[in-house]
Amino acid sequence: MTPAVGEDMLRRETPHVLAALVRRYGDFAACEDAVQEALVDASRQWPADGVPAKPRGWLVRVASRRYLDGHRQDIARLRREHRVALLDGVDRVTDPAAPLEDHDASLEVLTYCCHPALTIESQVTLALRTVLGLSTKQIAAVYLIPSATVGQRISRAKATIDLQHRRFPPPATRQERLPAVMHALYLMYTAGHSRSVGGHLLDVDVTTEAIRLARLLHNELPEETETAGLLALMLLSEARRPARTTPDGDLVPLRDQDRGRWDRTGVAEGVVLIEAALPTGPVGPYQLQAAISAVHAEAPTWERTDWPQIAALYAMLARSAPSPAVMLNYAVAINEVHGPARALRMLEPLLNDPRLRGSHRLYAVRAPILEAFGRRDEALADYRTAARLCTNIPEQRFLNARIEALGIEPDGAGPA
Repeated sequence: MTPAVGEDMLRRETPHVLAALVRRYGDFAACEDAVQEALVDASRQWPADGVPAKPRGWLVRVASRRYLDGHRQDIARLRREHRVALLDGVDRVTDPAAPLEDHDASLEVLTYCCHPALTIESQVTLALRTVLGLSTKQIAAVYLIPSATVGQRISRAKATIDLQHRRFPPPATRQERLPAVMHALYLMYTAGHSRSVGGHLLDVDVTTEAIRLARLLHNELPEETETAGLLALMLLSEARRPARTTPDGDLVPLRDQDRGRWDRTGVAEGVVLIEAALPTGPVGPYQLQAAISAVHAEAPTWERTDWPQIAALYAMLARSAPSPAVMLNYAVAINEVHGPARALRMLEPLLNDPRLRGSHRLYAVRAPILEAFGRRDEALADYRTAARLCTNIPEQRFLNARIEALGIEPDGAGPA
């Protein structure tokens, strides 16, 4: 078993195994701990012994044993409920996985994880960490907050769940927790679309899984126009992936991408989805973002993009779902429509936004606008600040190349 295959398989199976244990035992937090221990066992044993014929059943069996080992004080009650499973061993213990063989439980366990006693923000953070498998650093990057804050948020969420006797009540309907589930999938895709750290711009495994789950969600709730918007947004963004990097892994900004390399099948599917969704229901933020991506996807070049339409869509998005990321992109559109002076005025308040403190995004957006306005020294300062704050190597290389193009070495040594 290669490491990549093992990691991919464990990522896919984790929600199913967790769902099986939650169905049987009900205690989500304890089940999560047991599943994590089973995953550690698998990562140690499978490379040496090979992947079991039924990996999900193996994981359910081991996780069940871990759960029972952790609750010896309740073994009398557990023995009454699970006597057959404990006596029969592998074959019977894997029974909880059987109903899941033809049923994808990923959305089910994700919905369970969005505990009603938590704020939506805490629901999403907990789901990203425990169900969707994002690291604390990845979550911090998409939320524009420190990693320590993410850790505190998760700890508080688990403490709140402890006060609820560690039980996760099922929702009355899928729609009850739909906003949290959609936001978790959106942030999951965002984390894979632009990695916060490392030597690669993209994490294709993460984006592929996010799209798969978004497709499942849309198939389950086709009448919800925002699920169509979310899936369309992911498909349209993913369609540009082949052109986002060079063969050497360097970043290629949207302005310079070879649009002939875009996945036109993905573009077509995304456009059909969003065009069908927009006229049929309330227009939400995912539909607006998908509509913006569709305008970009249908433009033959950067210069021939319908920038007034994009600016109008961002104005709607800024009213319905304001965020630093929205304002940054809105300023880019305003720069194309009305010029750099107005765009810079829009960016000015963001310099004091605590959510952007420590992030390179603001400076990476502001620098080329300053450059276009002829404020070269300020542009260089912003490029250098962005390069210093950026922790993704392809983005760092791109920013340093811009610094060199303006006549200053990346280390600030002076004119080239």
